[in-house]
Amino acid sequence: MTTHNINPDAALASRLRASGITPTQRRLHIGQFLFSKLRHLSADQVFDQVNRNSERVSQATVYNTLSLFVEKGLLHQIVVDPSKVFYDTNPSKHHHFYYVDTGILEDIPTNQIEINNLPELPSDTLFGGVNIIIQLRKA
Repeated sequence: MTTHNINPDAALASRLRASGITPTQRRLHIGQFLFSKLRHLSADQVFDQVNRNSERVSQATVYNTLSLFVEKGLLHQIVVDPSKVFYDTNPSKHHHFYYVDTGILEDIPTNQIEINNLPELPSDTLFGGVNIIIQLRKA
């Protein structure tokens, strides 16, 4: 039996190229952290985590990379309020619980929410989707 080792940097580089992104060393470093598991993080959390090791990435590079990944559809940007923006690595359609007391954002599968009626769309617009954020507080 032959074991094939897949280079995670090569797999990520291919994914970035397929999305029209040049896979620079910094983008690969940020991407390896982001896409290693499903998560919801702020830009500051990403900055802190990617700089925990010896490699240093500037805050501007982190913000620019997150924006590029959102633009190219690799991440979803979830705006809870103007001061709370999360980057979601889960590519599936889903909704969120936001725990106001802890600042944690958690997935809700789309099939757990039913939307029965949407307003008539303004002319010259196309439906882009519905994102529901249910805010929760401790009782």
